[in-house]
Amino acid sequence: MLLQMRPIRIYNKVTDLLTSKPSMIVCICRRISDREIARHARAGLGFDEIQFELGVATQCGQCESGAREVVAQCSASCPSANIKLANHTPEGSAWKTSPT
Repeated sequence: MLLQMRPIRIYNKVTDLLTSKPSMIVCICRRISDREIARHARAGLGFDEIQFELGVATQCGQCESGAREVVAQCSASCPSANIKLANHTPEGSAWKTSPT
């Protein structure tokens, strides 16, 4: 009797890490990667807000130019946040406020 071997695919963190694009640590003092900085920049935050939020470039300062470069690259590829602000509320909207 012969046994047939079937290939299986294992989905786990190791597989995901091997197949995804590797990230680069930009700030070794705070262990902040380029992905974290890029995620915040794509959300519409500038360098100062990212610096305050993550603490990047707040200790030795050696990573500031690299962090600013990541923010600039993300700002150029996505110049505005993916959020649309409503200018007015249409009549008959479900979000009416009661008069006080």
